[in-house]
Amino acid sequence: MTLREILSGTSNWLRSHRYAPAGRCEPSLDGDGLLTMTLDSEATFAGPASTRKMGCSMKNGTVALERREPIEKLQEGFNRLIGQLEQINDHLNEQVAQHQELMGKVRQLPQVLESLPSAVENQKKLTAQLLDQLQSTAAKDRQFLEVVGRIPAETARQTEALVSIDHQLAAAADTDVQMTQSFMKFKDTLERLNNNTVSNTEGILQMSKTFAASDRYLKYVVNKLNKRFAWVFGIAMTVCAVVICALVGIVVYLAS
Repeated sequence: MTLREILSGTSNWLRSHRYAPAGRCEPSLDGDGLLTMTLDSEATFAGPASTRKMGCSMKNGTVALERREPIEKLQEGFNRLIGQLEQINDHLNEQVAQHQELMGKVRQLPQVLESLPSAVENQKKLTAQLLDQLQSTAAKDRQFLEVVGRIPAETARQTEALVSIDHQLAAAADTDVQMTQSFMKFKDTLERLNNNTVSNTEGILQMSKTFAASDRYLKYVVNKLNKRFAWVFGIAMTVCAVVICALVGIVVYLAS
């Protein structure tokens, strides 16, 4: 049963019990809300008794009309109070919906954070693979340097082909220059790779700090919303209790 039905039943009960028979005078309301007067079957229109009875009926009719206006105003006040309570109920429902939506987002946050360690592991694996590739490249470079170190011994043994050795030495010198340039480029590449790795590490640390700050802010927002909801709920319950007490007091007053 809603509050509107309770108030309507209270108003109907007040309308049905606000008139009490007094002697032989019985004014009442008909189905259209108009005043009617019923007389006992023993009533007659002769003598001073009839005159007193008609005067009593007219007096009670005037009192009924005077009582009707405050009750209608009370009904209007009940209707306005019902509208305000419905607005408070709608506002509380909106607060509950927002609270549930925020809690859903907070529940999704651990899933997002769980994917971060896997990304870091993938980055570590890629870095390890790159390090292995660099180590294999360094081993090949050492082998190449060893081959280059054997060139002078091989050229010393080829005393019969000095011209070809001269050309080979010139070619080896050109190759050494190119290799030096290649080594410089490779060194620059390694430095850039090192810088990128450092920047990626700083970015990951910054992301971790950002997620920690976001988590603290979300906890703060959730606590604040919980407090606000508790205050609104307490105020609403207080208003409802006051209204119910007022209604009970009005009913007791009218019944008395």
